[in-house]
Amino acid sequence: MSALEITARDPGSRARAGILRTAHGDIRTPAFVPLATKATIKGLLPGEVADLGFDIVLGNTFHLMLTPGHELIAEFGGLHDFMGWQGPIITDSGGFQVFSMGHGTVADEIKGRSRHGGSGRAGAVLGIDEDGVRFRSHIDGSTWFMGPETSMEVQAALGSDIALVFDECTPFNVDRDYTARSTERTHRWLDRCLHWHAEHGPAGQLVYGIVQGGVYEDLRTESAQAIAAAGCDGIAIGGSLGQDKPQMHEVVGWATAVLPEAPPRHLLGIGDIDDLVHGVALGIDTFDCAMPTRLGRHGVALVPEPDQRWRVDLTTSRWARSQDPIVDGCPCPACAGGHTRGYLRYLLKNNELTGMRLLTLHNLAFVSRLMSRLRDAIGEGRLEAESAAILGGASI
Repeated sequence: MSALEITARDPGSRARAGILRTAHGDIRTPAFVPLATKATIKGLLPGEVADLGFDIVLGNTFHLMLTPGHELIAEFGGLHDFMGWQGPIITDSGGFQVFSMGHGTVADEIKGRSRHGGSGRAGAVLGIDEDGVRFRSHIDGSTWFMGPETSMEVQAALGSDIALVFDECTPFNVDRDYTARSTERTHRWLDRCLHWHAEHGPAGQLVYGIVQGGVYEDLRTESAQAIAAAGCDGIAIGGSLGQDKPQMHEVVGWATAVLPEAPPRHLLGIGDIDDLVHGVALGIDTFDCAMPTRLGRHGVALVPEPDQRWRVDLTTSRWARSQDPIVDGCPCPACAGGHTRGYLRYLLKNNELTGMRLLTLHNLAFVSRLMSRLRDAIGEGRLEAESAAILGGASI
């Protein structure tokens, strides 16, 4: 029986709304998942995140394995008790972080940046073979190994509600032959993850397979069908999704077109406002991304202005004397609390943590309201009109 109960469908698209049931509670879908990368959503308390309307957060397997270590977290009773979040938690497999050390991120590739970007990071991939990946820690240069069984063991110790299988995160600028071989390895690693989990995984932990295949329609389709046939509890879509938004939407659409209806679907690493709207229409149930929290820490607030990519940089001098809120009528602590753009700019320019906190709260509140509106629109049969209004700059 599927963990996802679909309660409404949009007749004009693949969108659906429902309830995803996990060991630590229900998740209203479609949903956005804030990142608690290192067992915290930077600057916020777990209760504040819940009060904003979020049902689930994401912990990072790679980072938590390196520090403080999954064994230590297990001594605290698992990640829920360790970080004080008693709602559902999804953990990624660590594959994206490991392979990014070797290939760089998709943004690095597209923009032609060095994968180290001049940051002096010590992390590097030392070797990739069928067993897994050897890499050097970016923290202290020590040598580590991660393979399918390692990833599942770490996630079992963390006690997450949803665990993602270990995959090879295929880079963007590689040919079809490399992508095909990489995708086949991901499928073999999937079998090993499922086998380990069947024997050792904690009761109630859901396991998601990951669709790869790069930007090649036949490979994406074959991967989606292979993951579905493996009998995973849910299906995530990952890897390189293209070099621009139209291509990304197309690639996601290839996968959701052939996926079975019952399993929940997760889109990895996507969170721009327009991408959330399009992703919901393509049948995605949950999304995770660093975007709203990372932008907030760097002084960028989310606003209903599509021509500005739904963003305003409050660190610029034009806001120094502004007595306006970030968004009129916004109920977040920053706006409802009477904090002006001018005051927020002052805080941010002086690296005051209060400014970063307020913008993080605002951005997460913005995304939470967006997802709530999309859920309601699906249930009321008006998703097309609601999506058009949001993409046109309607207040959120």
